[in-house]
Amino acid sequence: MPYFQADDCQLYYNVQGQGIPILFVHPPLLTHFNFLNQMKELSKDYQIITFDIRGHGRSSATDEVLTYPLIADDMLHLLDHLNIPQAYICGYSTGGSIALEFFLKYQNRALGGILVSGLSEVSNASLKSKLVLAATLARFKALSILGFYIAGTNMATPSSFWKMLREERQGSGKNVAEYYQYSLSYTCTCQLNQIQLPILLVFGRQDRGFFRYAKILHEHLPNNELKWIQNVKHQIPTKAASELNRFIKEFVKKKAAK
Repeated sequence: MPYFQADDCQLYYNVQGQGIPILFVHPPLLTHFNFLNQMKELSKDYQIITFDIRGHGRSSATDEVLTYPLIADDMLHLLDHLNIPQAYICGYSTGGSIALEFFLKYQNRALGGILVSGLSEVSNASLKSKLVLAATLARFKALSILGFYIAGTNMATPSSFWKMLREERQGSGKNVAEYYQYSLSYTCTCQLNQIQLPILLVFGRQDRGFFRYAKILHEHLPNNELKWIQNVKHQIPTKAASELNRFIKEFVKKKAAK
């Protein structure tokens, strides 16, 4: 299995396909496996890169506090390791916040962005309470309990559920908790106007709690387009894979033609 060294960590990554590179970023507890449908379909036309964040899945844990800037640095090191000068960055949920942090730090290394159910801040009580609960469970080493819920809501088939659960259980409760905890205080909304890259925003019509975040991103990012997927909530990469893959293909193809 391919790994690269980042400070004290061995980080797992996977590369499939050739062409324009797209790097995917997962939320807390989930792993590279959450993008299985994108790897299978999009790798026919593009170079698809997935990885496990420190302390998640097959990547080793870190003694450092896990923060978005640290993860963005790891993404840069991964691109350097693969000799990729620029890539599209696709972040799902809080992985979208990490993508935004990457753009703010390393805008010259990105071709553009795809934010799927993404957000630039956590500003509603319901989401805050869910993140606090998840961080608490992870901190007290209840990854199995938390993993059942996260895998259950994200995976579309029984086989993918059990596979994801096995991947999740390899993670570090400390690092998973730190990922959740950092998301509670992170905000880059006031800096969104600095991101000049083309950004595709994809949200589910049933994900009502995230309508506010779609509005914030759409109003503050200078160069973006917003797409909605009907009859789906938050878990777009697995529950609406064909629609998401189509949007990504259209977006990258259009930008490549300019």
